[in-house]
Formats: sequence, structure tokens, C-alpha cells
Amino acid sequence: MTLNQLNYVITIAKTGSMNRAAQLLYISQPSLTSAVQELERELGIILFNRSGRGVTLTGDGAQFLQYARQLYSQYEDILERYGANCMLKKKFGVSTQHYSFAVKAFVDMAQQFDMSKYEFAIRETRTADVIRDVGTMKSEIGILYLCDFNRRGLEKMLRSAGLEFHHLIQCKAYVYLWKGHPLSGEAAISFDQLSKYPCLMFEQGDDSPFFLGEEILSDREYPQIIRANDRATMLNLMVGLKGYTLCSGIICEELNGNEFVAIPFLDDTENRNSVMEIGYIVRKNTFLSQLGELYVMELKKYLEEIQCGSRINTSIM
Repeated sequence: MTLNQLNYVITIAKTGSMNRAAQLLYISQPSLTSAVQELERELGIILFNRSGRGVTLTGDGAQFLQYARQLYSQYEDILERYGANCMLKKKFGVSTQHYSFAVKAFVDMAQQFDMSKYEFAIRETRTADVIRDVGTMKSEIGILYLCDFNRRGLEKMLRSAGLEFHHLIQCKAYVYLWKGHPLSGEAAISFDQLSKYPCLMFEQGDDSPFFLGEEILSDREYPQIIRANDRATMLNLMVGLKGYTLCSGIICEELNGNEFVAIPFLDDTENRNSVMEIGYIVRKNTFLSQLGELYVMELKKYLEEIQCGSRINTSIM
């Protein structure tokens, strides 16, 4: 097994095409196919399913890819640190639930570097994908939250993926809505008051368990629900349909604008306001890279500024 073969597998999995991978790797497709087949014979497994539409990972291939990425990433780290005249770009990725503060910290981190020398990635995505991305080393860091209703399920998923959770901040849930919403002037908003307006939730997939939801009370029956895939669409729905969402209340006006407000969610005996513990996840028994350490530092700095400069009830460690 060679490092080139590991890179071949990683590139094929990324592109889903032998032809496209060969172009990116600057080798002929027959040579690439031969190298992969030789590796499969050595390992005694089939890495890819091949069809007229392209290639997909087998179960064994997906498992092997996790180790291949980890090993090849360490090889890249060695080249970055010790290689003479190395032109290899340092890679750094973050996967996150839909938090503008996570993007803000990423922006502040990236601005401190010559971005022509780095390959950065920020992925706002589904909860399960955040866990999967960090588990497979597609991203070094993931951002998500735990609370009473999702903690058991998410902690089980984290353990299975070999990940650990690090606390950043705790906060009560808020109702996030447009300033022109009829309820925007309320001091606090109850579940009953929200019944006539559509609840906006980030889509997690048809077969996803309720605990993967980004919003508290994801298991409740809502009279009206609209699911979206990104923050921009959700903000548009808040304006166009007077929708709302239940979130941390940590608003980054620099990115989201100042046309939205976060109002405390007033709970009752049936609809409890859970404490949201927001944190970052990483692989167990690993040290953060320089970029990872700086990103976490920017996260903590921004959240501390939010805590000191807003009325949001938070506690930070």
C-alpha cells in the first residue's frame, strides 16, 4: 500500500468518477483503475461499486476511507511542517449546525491567513452530517448543541463515531423572528401564542430521529411547519410568511442583518424551555491543529462578547 494509492481512493470517493479523479490526479484512467484494483487485491476487499453512472463506496470502502483520510492528513501535516519548498495547501474544515456565530468565527480566523496558501471549508449542514464529517476527518471541528431531549441520542452517536464534545456556552431558547412580526414587541412569547404562525425547522432527512433536530421541542406537534435547508431561506420565510424558529438567541447582526429579533421563549408545564449547551466536537485522542486552536479561540471570544454585550441569559466556561 502506498500514499499515492490512499490519495487515489480519497480523490475517487470525492469526485464519484474514475475519469474525473484521473484528470485531477494527472494520470491516465487505466493507470488509476489498475492502482485501485491492486490495492483491493492487497486488502482483500472491494472499495468501490462501479456502474455506468460512476463509482460509489462499498461498506468496506467507506470504512477504509476513514483510515485513509486520517493517515493521508497526517502525511500532509508532515509535508506542511517539514517538507522543503512544499507547495501543498494546508486544509481546514468546520461542519456546523446553522449558527451564524460559527460562520463569524470562521471569517475572523480565515482573515488572519494568506488564503491563497490554504484550502478552507465551512459546511452548514444537518446534525448527522456534522457528526459524520468530523468522524471521517472531512472536517476537523463540528459545532452542535446538547439539551435534555437530545443528549442521550447524540452522545451515543458521538461515542460510536469516536468523538468528544467540548462545552462552549449555555443558553435558554429564544423565539427568533422578523422585527415586523406581530409578536416582535412581546417581552416573552409562549407556545400558544405561536400556534397561528408557521414554525420553521431545518430539514434533517425523512428517516432522521427527532433528537437530531436543531430546535428544542422538535418532537412536539406543530399546527404549521415549514422545513428549510439553509439560513438565508429561513430568514426569507420569517419575512414572507411571518414564520419563527426556536433557537439559542445568539444573533450575529453582521451576517444576518438587524431586521430580526430574539425574544425569550416562555415555557409552561407541557412545553419546557430546555437549556441549550452549545459546544464543538473533535475526534478523541487528537490535538487541534494551529488553525483549529485559533478557530476555537475566535469562537470563545465572540461568544464572550455576545454574553457581555447582550441581554441573552448565557453562561460560558
